[in-house]
Amino acid sequence: MTHKTKKSLFAGLIIFAALIALGAFLPSKTRHISLKKFPLQQQRFSSSTNTIILTKNLSPISGLPCKNYNRRPIAVMLSEDPSARPLSGLSMADLVVEMPITQSGINRMMAVYVCGNPSEIGSVRSARHDYISLAMGLDAILVHWGGSHFALDKLNNGIMDNIDALKYSRTAFWRQANLSPPHNGFTNIQKLVAQAKRLHYRLKNKFSGYPHEAILTLSSAPPANLVLGYPGIYKVRWHYDPQTNSYARWRGNKPEKDFLTKNQIHAKDIVIMRANSHELEGQYNDVDVEGSGKASFYFDGRVIQGNWVKAGHYQKTKLYFYDESGQEIKFQPGQIWIEIIEPNKPVVYQKIK
Repeated sequence: MTHKTKKSLFAGLIIFAALIALGAFLPSKTRHISLKKFPLQQQRFSSSTNTIILTKNLSPISGLPCKNYNRRPIAVMLSEDPSARPLSGLSMADLVVEMPITQSGINRMMAVYVCGNPSEIGSVRSARHDYISLAMGLDAILVHWGGSHFALDKLNNGIMDNIDALKYSRTAFWRQANLSPPHNGFTNIQKLVAQAKRLHYRLKNKFSGYPHEAILTLSSAPPANLVLGYPGIYKVRWHYDPQTNSYARWRGNKPEKDFLTKNQIHAKDIVIMRANSHELEGQYNDVDVEGSGKASFYFDGRVIQGNWVKAGHYQKTKLYFYDESGQEIKFQPGQIWIEIIEPNKPVVYQKIK
């Protein structure tokens, strides 16, 4: 190859890279999203296609840029009792896991924080053993107010880093005077990070993360309702809004709101994870969150069928999500909700014309 040919080839590569940076090869059917939500040094903007390309310092869970992108996830157990609503800090979680903790259908949440720093999180409730495996798979520090004996047997024996309000109520938690127990227990990220330092827990993230689409766009899909067959007051509905390309959450026929912001919860990605469960001692639920099963994924106003896989028994293995071809799911950047529900419970997705 001559010097002139090499020079031409090098010039061509520079032009090709510049075109990619300008978004010339991106889909044109996208609409503008405000740049104010993302730091300028962590994005590239293409004026020709009105898209935002997220580039660096991203949360390994939500895929959004933030100052705390490399902070170890903090997973907080939250109540779902009607008297505890609205919950504080729920909208600021990178990921939320929801599943029944009894066969009768009482649900509980685990909210996982990397980017968010809510001034108040709660109400904080007790740990269940099923959540331990999921928190371990995220490399998280589990935060809880006591727990079932199945959970405490493992946590007190050091299976994973955790912060229990029964031990550290004066330093990392507080009781709200205007609320009745057990729904008056609260914490915040600042107190939890300080407590983790006192316990000499590692605070740097080691979780490999979930893959995301590189481009944040708006969808042209029609509105839709996703209804989950949780029983009674725990029934959940997600309403897809194409204007924001997100899903608004309803619980017990009421909008799910964050007490701090007063706004309804919106998620970018919904995972319906099918798992069997069994009753323990007449009061606890044993959910099969290890192994594999069917899963459905909702984002961009569309649904993808696939599977979930979590290897090992109480090991720090990631909860993987795959489509039917075996490719790992790429989420839209934003909050992820994992809804764990029995295979025989109805889940209805209906587009609104």
